[in-house]
Amino acid sequence: MFAGIDEVDWASMEHAYGPADDVPGLLQGLASADPAEREGALDGMYGAVHHQGDVYACTLACIPFLFELVVDPAVPDRGGIVELLTSIGGIDLDEDDEDEIDEDEIEGAANYAMAAAAVTAGAGVFFALMADDDPGVRVSAPLALATLHGNPALVLPLLRERLAVERDEEVRLALVEAAGRVALRHRPLTDQIADWLSRLAAEAYPPGLRLAALAQLARCAPQALPGDVVQVVAGLLRQLRSSSAAGDPEPGCRPAEAHSEPEPAGAEERAAPVTLVGQLRAMPAEEGAGRTAPWTADLLRTLHVGLDDRVAERTALLTDQLCSPDRWQRIDAVRMSSGLIRAWRGSYAELVRLVGEQLGAAEPRLAEAASHVLEELFGLAAPAADALAARVAADPGAWVKEWAGGPPGLGSPVKALSRLGDARAVPALAAALERPEVPHDVGFAIGYLGPAARPLAGALRRRLGEVGLDEGAYDRASPLLAGLTALRAGEAAPEVLRVLRGAPEYRGEWLRTAALRALGSFGPAASCAVPELRALIRRPGTSAATEAAEALWAVDGDAAAVLPVLIEGLQADHAHERRAAASALGRLGPLAEVTAPRLRALLGHEELWLRVDAAIALWEVSGRARESVPVLLAAWEQNRHVRVRVAGCLARMGAADAGSDAAHVLRAELASVRRHNAMDGGYGSHDTYEDEKLLALCRRALMGNTGKGPTT
Repeated sequence: MFAGIDEVDWASMEHAYGPADDVPGLLQGLASADPAEREGALDGMYGAVHHQGDVYACTLACIPFLFELVVDPAVPDRGGIVELLTSIGGIDLDEDDEDEIDEDEIEGAANYAMAAAAVTAGAGVFFALMADDDPGVRVSAPLALATLHGNPALVLPLLRERLAVERDEEVRLALVEAAGRVALRHRPLTDQIADWLSRLAAEAYPPGLRLAALAQLARCAPQALPGDVVQVVAGLLRQLRSSSAAGDPEPGCRPAEAHSEPEPAGAEERAAPVTLVGQLRAMPAEEGAGRTAPWTADLLRTLHVGLDDRVAERTALLTDQLCSPDRWQRIDAVRMSSGLIRAWRGSYAELVRLVGEQLGAAEPRLAEAASHVLEELFGLAAPAADALAARVAADPGAWVKEWAGGPPGLGSPVKALSRLGDARAVPALAAALERPEVPHDVGFAIGYLGPAARPLAGALRRRLGEVGLDEGAYDRASPLLAGLTALRAGEAAPEVLRVLRGAPEYRGEWLRTAALRALGSFGPAASCAVPELRALIRRPGTSAATEAAEALWAVDGDAAAVLPVLIEGLQADHAHERRAAASALGRLGPLAEVTAPRLRALLGHEELWLRVDAAIALWEVSGRARESVPVLLAAWEQNRHVRVRVAGCLARMGAADAGSDAAHVLRAELASVRRHNAMDGGYGSHDTYEDEKLLALCRRALMGNTGKGPTT
C-alpha cells in the first residue's frame, strides 16, 4: 500500500493551511490501527486537504491512495473514506456555474473537473463494496455509486438486488436513498425509479423502509406520492414507536402512558471527541441514543423538503408529530416546524400552540427547542403566549443566559414573550436591569414591548448614569440607550447628554450615534441637548453631523439650521452617509423641497439602497409619487431585501390604485406562498418577522390605509 507516495512532490503543493508535506502522514493515519489516529487523519483530510469542499492539487494527488485504502479489507472505518471520495468527486459544475467563473476561479474549477473525472473513473470499485463485511462500507457504497458512477443502468439493478438480501436496516435505507439520488441525476429514469419506490411504500414492507421510500418519492417524484400521504406517514410513525418505550407523561394531547428511556450503557465513560469529524459524528450518535429509529428525523426532513410548498400537508404532519407520546418525535417536529414557518407562509396557529405546549416538557432539549422556535416567530407566537408566560414565571434562573467569552443575553422564553409585546415579560427585564452586567439584548426586548415597558425607564436611566465612560462604555451603554430610545424617555436626556459628551475614543462613534438617536427620539423633551447638537452640526459632510442634524430637527424643529448640513451630507463620499442624509431630509417633508433636484439626481445612482432612499425622500419632500414609484418597483424586483422598505413607502403614498403597477406587484407578493427572504442553507433570526411585516404593509397599501394622499 502507498506505493509511490514518496515520489509525489507534496512540498510543492499547498492545502488550506499551507504546504501539503503533511498529507502523506494523513493518508497513512487513515490506515492506522488506532481509532483516535484514524479519526484525526480523517479530520485533517476534511479540514485541510478538502477544506469546505475545496479541491487542491494535493487533493487530486490523494485520490489513487484513497482508492487503495477503500479496497483493502484490513483497513478499519473505510466507510468514512468512501464518503470522503464521494465528496471530492461529487461536485458537479453545470453550465450556469461555468458562466459565472472568473479568472481567479479557473484553476479551482479545473481541479473540481479533474477530481470528478478521476473519482468517476475509479467508481467501479464501489460495486464490490456493496457486499462488504463492514456495514459502514455498505452504507456508504450505494450513495457513492449513485453520485459518481456514469452508468445508472448498472447501478439501479444492483440497488434492487442488494435490498432483497440486505438485513442491516441503515444499509437498506441507504439503498433507497441511493435510488432517489440516481433519479435526480438521471431524469429519464425517474418514472422507473418512482414506480419501484411506490411499490416499496406499499403495506407489505416494514414501516422504516416504507417511510424511506416515501421520502425519496417526495424528493424525486412528488407527483407520485399517495393522496393521503399525511395519514400514511402518521400511521408509519405510530408503527415505528409502537415498539418503543420512549416518551414521558406530560399534559396536552399526548397519551398519559409513557416511559422514560434508559441512559445508554457506558455513557458516562465515553470521552468527548477532540476532532471536528469526531464531534460531528458524536452529535447524531448522542441524539440517537435511546431512539428506536434514530434515522426517522432524517427521513422526515427529506420528506418535508420534497413536499416543498405543500404547506397544509406539512403542517398537518408536524401537528400529528407534536401529539406523539415519543419525545424524540416531538423534538424533531419542533425543529422542523421552525424550518417550515421560516420559509413558507401559512396558517400556523394550532402548530404554534402545540409547540408552546412543549415548553412544559420534562425533557430539557424539547423545552429548549420549543423556546428557540417561538423566539423567532415574534407575533406568530401569540397562540403560545400563555405557555411562554408560564415558562418565564416558573424559571427565573433562565431569564438571563451567561455565555463564555461574551456578554450575557436574555433567555429565549423572555425574548419570545417580549417580542409579543406581552407585559408579563416586564419582571424578567426589570431583574435583568439589576444585574451587574446588563444583557446585551435587553434594549431590543424593551423596544418590542412598547408602552408596557414604561415602568423600566427609571432603571434604564439610573444604570446609564452609572456607566463609566471608558473603553467598555459602548458595550455597557448601548442596551440602555436602545431601551430609552424605544420608550422615548425624555427624562433621561441629561444622562444621555453625559454619554454624548464623554464618549471615549474606542467605539466612540458608535456610542455617539446611539446617544444622538436617543436624544432624537425624545423630541422637545431633550431641549437641554440643543447647544451640544448645534455644535456637532458645524462639521457638515460627516456622519456625526448628519446624525446630529436629524436629532436637532426632532428636538428643536429648526429646519434652517439642519438643511445645509443634510444637503452637504448628500455629497458625502460613502453611500451609507448619503443614505442617512436622504432619509433625514425625507423626515423634514415639504420644508426640504428645495433638495428635490439633488434627490432626483440620485435616482440613477449605482447603489440600489441609495436609489431607494432617495426615491422615498423625493416623494416625502415633493409629494409627487410619479418619479419615485418606478424606481421603487425596479428595486423591488432587483433585491428582495428592499421590499419591506418599499412596501412601507407605497403604503404611505397610496399609490397602489387597482390597475397600477404597484398594485400588481403587491398582489403578486401576497399570492406567493414562499417567504420573500427565505434562503436555502441559511436564515436570519428576524426573517419571519420581516416577512410578516412585508405582508402587513402590502395589505395596508392595497387597502389604501395611507398617511398621505397621492399627488402627481
